[in-house]
Amino acid sequence: MRKIIQIDDEKCDGCGVCANACHERAIEIVDGKARLVKESYCDGLGDCIGECPKDAISFVMRDAEAYDEAAVKKRIAETIAPKGGRTGCLGSEVRQFRREWKDNFVYPNGDRVEINASELTNWPVQLALVPTDAPYLKGANLLLAADCTAFAYAEFHKRILNGHVALIGCPKLDDSAFYLEKLTEIFKINRPREITVAYMEVPCCAALVRITHEAMERAELHVVLKLIKLSLNGGFMEIKTIEPKK
Repeated sequence: MRKIIQIDDEKCDGCGVCANACHERAIEIVDGKARLVKESYCDGLGDCIGECPKDAISFVMRDAEAYDEAAVKKRIAETIAPKGGRTGCLGSEVRQFRREWKDNFVYPNGDRVEINASELTNWPVQLALVPTDAPYLKGANLLLAADCTAFAYAEFHKRILNGHVALIGCPKLDDSAFYLEKLTEIFKINRPREITVAYMEVPCCAALVRITHEAMERAELHVVLKLIKLSLNGGFMEIKTIEPKK
């Protein structure tokens, strides 16, 4: 018998705050709900409990596997250096979150301005860093965006990123063969519901569309594909929807 967390499915809305708060990486978001990955990962200290905005987590006393510190250290190492990623830096640590706020930014001269909330709900976003089995990819509305799109289009968060899981990259500066293999694996494992590609009008950027097409074919993924081409001055040039072949 030991103290361990319990998650109330009815209250949990899958915001991911608890998963980020758990230093042992004992919690993941699965099918839109927080889940205790393994009993032996939970140390029973409850860092997650005070962070849950829905009061969906509590302590219970029950028969449970003993806390395994060695297994937790191994899991943390694997999480920080994720499957399918290129680096072991802390910046590649998988995170999933939900923003429901606006923020106030104060300039050095004292002027205050209200800033709209970011629409980003996942981390990492760089394609090279994203684990192919990151929980936020499962069945997602996936946005593949060229690096420059968010800088060129002022309404990127509101009009394009909103409601999507984001992956970004540059097929000109990065390894396009790596992108193809990575996306194929992501599509095979996670079966996204829909894919949107946002890219710039320059010829090299269109390679992201070609890579996505080929990865979908390799993965035998038949879903709606939306293509958004942006101009260099930040306007929409073309929006195309490609229905899956029957």
